[in-house]
Amino acid sequence: MCGIVGYVGAKQATPILVDGLKRLEYRGYDSAGVALLNGDVHVVKRPGKIRELEKAIAESPKVATCGIAHTRWATHGAPNQPNAHPHTSSNGDIALVHNGIIENADVLRIQLEREGFKFLSETDTEVVVQLIDYLWRDGDTLEDAVAAALRQVDGAYGIAVISSRDPDKIVVARHGSPLLIGVGQNGEMLAGSDAAAVIAHTREVVYLDDGDYAVLTRDGYQTYRLEGIEVDRAVHQVTWDLDAIEKGGYEHFMLKEIFEQPDSLRDVIRGRLLEEEGDARLGGIRDHSRELEGVERIVITACGTSWHAGLVGEYMLEEFARIPVSVEYASEFRYRSPVIEKGTMALAISQSGETADTLAALKEARRNGAQTMGIVNAVGSTISRDTDFGIYLHAGPEIGVASTKAFTSQLVALALFTLYMGRRRNLSVLQGREIVAALQELPLLVEEVLKLNDEVRDLAEQFKDARNFLYLGRGYQFPVALEGALKLKEVSYIHAEGYPAAEMKHGPIALIDDDMPVVVLAPRDPVYTKVVSNIEEVKARSGRIIAVVSDDAPELRDKVDHMIKVPQTIPFLLPVVTTIPLQLLAYHMAVIRGCDVDQPRNLAKSVTVE
Repeated sequence: MCGIVGYVGAKQATPILVDGLKRLEYRGYDSAGVALLNGDVHVVKRPGKIRELEKAIAESPKVATCGIAHTRWATHGAPNQPNAHPHTSSNGDIALVHNGIIENADVLRIQLEREGFKFLSETDTEVVVQLIDYLWRDGDTLEDAVAAALRQVDGAYGIAVISSRDPDKIVVARHGSPLLIGVGQNGEMLAGSDAAAVIAHTREVVYLDDGDYAVLTRDGYQTYRLEGIEVDRAVHQVTWDLDAIEKGGYEHFMLKEIFEQPDSLRDVIRGRLLEEEGDARLGGIRDHSRELEGVERIVITACGTSWHAGLVGEYMLEEFARIPVSVEYASEFRYRSPVIEKGTMALAISQSGETADTLAALKEARRNGAQTMGIVNAVGSTISRDTDFGIYLHAGPEIGVASTKAFTSQLVALALFTLYMGRRRNLSVLQGREIVAALQELPLLVEEVLKLNDEVRDLAEQFKDARNFLYLGRGYQFPVALEGALKLKEVSYIHAEGYPAAEMKHGPIALIDDDMPVVVLAPRDPVYTKVVSNIEEVKARSGRIIAVVSDDAPELRDKVDHMIKVPQTIPFLLPVVTTIPLQLLAYHMAVIRGCDVDQPRNLAKSVTVE
């Protein structure tokens, strides 16, 4: 979940590294640091945001054309200066940055302490750099020592290493944590944990596979397996522009990405709808129709917001494709002994395509004989490469830590997949055409919902001092209630819970009083009348009700305190339009309360560690 940047070339490394860190700060912002090669290894690191690092660098600037940098999200050890990266060997001539968790760090630390090594931090990362120092023999190159150390390491890592013993070179390696090479021009090579780190300098990137390491110099790069065998890795083109990771006049990335949703949804459906046939054209699964015909059960595995999208996907696929679906938290699925029968397909959903638990769950499913499919946003990501087939979202980079446009894009991708599977099973042409028409209209409906921004901001002002929120929904709206509550928790730090509306009276109703705001998702759908009954139950206990409706709902005007009206669409697409007011509510609540919207405390964008 940390950000890594590396540069070797003819230019001054420091501004390139710091600029790369700024573009990666959404991946971690507890502390930051750089290590520069200018004869010796020169390290500057500070707790806090990158601006603190910039101040420190300005106090002692160094000329260097090779260096590595890091922005941290703490796992081992508090976010303070000793635990900040880069970490160095005892004599300071090797520096390393690391993303991941070294599971046998304690054992290695004890062994190294017996050999006389002293440790200055609480981190598992320092163990790796000391181990490299310990194993570096006369005549070895830096890559020899790094590979030798990594063969003794258990766990997940993405690392970048430099050393004054073997200068003008960066060694990078990955296992379970993303890392890529940026192939520049005129003798420039870059490394990053994300394409955002290198896009200002090159669009050509090479994604390392698990068990790869690479050597970067001004002359180019070579990739190897840990056994020392040289391998070729394909060069990919990054298709999005630098503007996509700038705020573009918005105060925060989260708000920008909320307002990008009409365009991101158009990008998901572009070229994928067949109007006459009432069908979907999905290039990523086109050549796998025979395997999909044999699917008898789908296990969706995901984390966080993607798990909520998976719940909506469960309802979609069971209703329209008549396929049994279960939705699993990846972190739990990976440690169970799941029953994977013949005909089971594992579907992983992840914005980044690098979520550690989701990757591990996929491996567990594959080990048990399941086919694998991915729905991801990041082209070239590990899930996209490790699954048998899949669907790209094409939603563009999402920088705000709280996912918004990726969630709605996942819902539409799942709708497209449902349409595809349904048409090959029991969905008629007429039903398919209805779904196609509704999908085509969806971006326009989202534009209408976004016009509610000022109304939702005023609502947030009224509830800014609330300490708790309850979100209720039924059917397709239950996952939306979960997602709305998660968004509020993530960015405004208000305790919130989402429940199926009918479950409220099995416990949560005890919490309702005149201080409890209750958001009820009540669009006009097959369970609308049941939700109205649940609203009556909340009103009888003096709850402050905010209802999200899809028509004028005159029967609710005397029953609710506030009504947010969104456009009507077919029920299984309603989650796309009902979730957007909840995104706006969370955003405005956070801004009014003075919270750091794009970098909420204790969170990072891509969870690449357990």
